[in-house]
Amino acid sequence: MQTIVRLQAIGLVLILTLGSVAAPASAQANDPKQPSEDNPMMYFWGTTQLDQCWTHFDVNDSAGSAPEGYGEETYSQGQQVEVDYTCRVQENFKQDMNLDGNGTILIELVFQIYSADCTDQSECKDLTLTLYRGTVEVARSVTPVSSVNNGDDETIRWEIQTNETMERWNKSSEEPSIRVEYSAPGESGVLCVFFDCDGQFRMYYSNNEDNASVVANFPVINASATGGGGGGGSIVDKVDDALPGFGLAAGLGALALAAVANSTSRRRDE
Repeated sequence: MQTIVRLQAIGLVLILTLGSVAAPASAQANDPKQPSEDNPMMYFWGTTQLDQCWTHFDVNDSAGSAPEGYGEETYSQGQQVEVDYTCRVQENFKQDMNLDGNGTILIELVFQIYSADCTDQSECKDLTLTLYRGTVEVARSVTPVSSVNNGDDETIRWEIQTNETMERWNKSSEEPSIRVEYSAPGESGVLCVFFDCDGQFRMYYSNNEDNASVVANFPVINASATGGGGGGGSIVDKVDDALPGFGLAAGLGALALAAVANSTSRRRDE
């Protein structure tokens, strides 16, 4: 009799646990716009006018993005070439994104910029890329104006070493975003009588015609490998990270076991 009761209790706990975790786990794994261990690459999209820029993890979904594969702002001769915009995740994460604390975030972006060089009298801001986790700055890349302003395509390859403070990116509040800033004077002078001196700032998107790499690659790992969950890294914390809803299932399972134990005790008393 005792063996049968134990088997019933174990079966009940398994049913409750699987029922609680199957739906969210499947939803995360089946959405190509969401990050996962098998889908760690974030792609960049935006409008032709470069007035909107967004990201997600599905390379096959460029809906709404400029068909020519880039966004561009132009400036008349002598006008300040200046941009300040942020590329944000299109949809909030459905689950936390967990990273390898000893990994590397690799960001590759391609720009085409034409402006004058900076002087002591000019207003300037080097090409500055800032990675945020929610509203918190994680890292910053700065490339001098003189290195990128000649009108050629320039690739920025930015490697960010992760650490324990970057391991968890909470859903709905800590999605990654990248801010792009640049400011330099426009070209002017006698030569502009003969040559086109209009300023330009172009950012290529992930669907660019040259197939240039425009991505952010995160070292995403399975949640169970982080040992998080708000506890001390115990096995319960790890399982709770790996299986969302485990806490509720465990509570229900405990109640089920208590009920079975109480029923067994009554039978013995009878």
